[in-house]
Amino acid sequence: MEGLDTQARKRLDLAARAAWLYYIQGKTQDEIAGEIGISRQNVQRLVALAQTERLIKFRLDHELAGCLDLEKRLRDRFELVVCKVIPGESEHDENRTGVGIGAAEILEGFLAQKAPVTLAIGTGRALREAVRQMPAMSRPQHRIVSLIGNITRDGRASPYDVAIRLADRVEAACYPLPTPVVTDTEDERERVQQQRGYQTIRHLVDEAKAHIMGIGRVDWGSPLHADGFITESELADVMERGAVGEMRGWTFNAAGEVLSGGFLDRLTAMPLEPANSRTALVAGAGRGKVPAIRAALRGRLANALVTDEATARAVLALA
Repeated sequence: MEGLDTQARKRLDLAARAAWLYYIQGKTQDEIAGEIGISRQNVQRLVALAQTERLIKFRLDHELAGCLDLEKRLRDRFELVVCKVIPGESEHDENRTGVGIGAAEILEGFLAQKAPVTLAIGTGRALREAVRQMPAMSRPQHRIVSLIGNITRDGRASPYDVAIRLADRVEAACYPLPTPVVTDTEDERERVQQQRGYQTIRHLVDEAKAHIMGIGRVDWGSPLHADGFITESELADVMERGAVGEMRGWTFNAAGEVLSGGFLDRLTAMPLEPANSRTALVAGAGRGKVPAIRAALRGRLANALVTDEATARAVLALA
């Protein structure tokens, strides 16, 4: 399959996924169509393509076979509505390119819809890479709303803010949250949250079809501290109270319980609550993020995941 362009490669990947679901998991074409988000006729064509390209013998002859098995195990273990495991095991860069491509495919699926869609977006390096991997689109009917502020306490803008970048990429309406991630006092946070602009964004977040979020570890050198959003003493405080991960600034313990107190009482980000009817997706990979990903899935803070093979295996082993 060397020499294939990006579109041809993506189509073969999709054909492999459809073939796996059809032949290995025994799903009907209608079930596959609903799971992948395409028409039944497209499922038929993809399965036929998998046969033509000899992806199917007595086993699935494609590099995604191991990924698809991990996806199924993660879906079953954590009752996920969406799961994408991408090939690769790099630890040094947390496989951001691969995870970004996987997240971009999911974003593209939401944004390809003709009916207006509201997406709530977090921040982080993996999501910034996802936006970079997105094709340019014109989707003025959609709305992109930010889940977290983008300013440090000293006034610097976050380099990992994603909502504005994504909205610009797809020409959608953008609703950023131009507030400090953490305010100096609780009174200041209350004043910020009482502003009309904040209330508008809160309403849009509540009605969003999906929350797309990065996920971070909580330890010395973690982005939340290294990028200047919290102090060393504030980091030490949540670590002592058992924090293992954070999503949009909110820290949580190994059971997936969101913590409170300390700087969290001054956090302006939209509340982090268990996922119910909407898709709540986290994108991230790397050994350091395994406890955070496992906790987020265990506590239902996320019901969808994009990660890589090594991370998927580690999360399942830890679970």
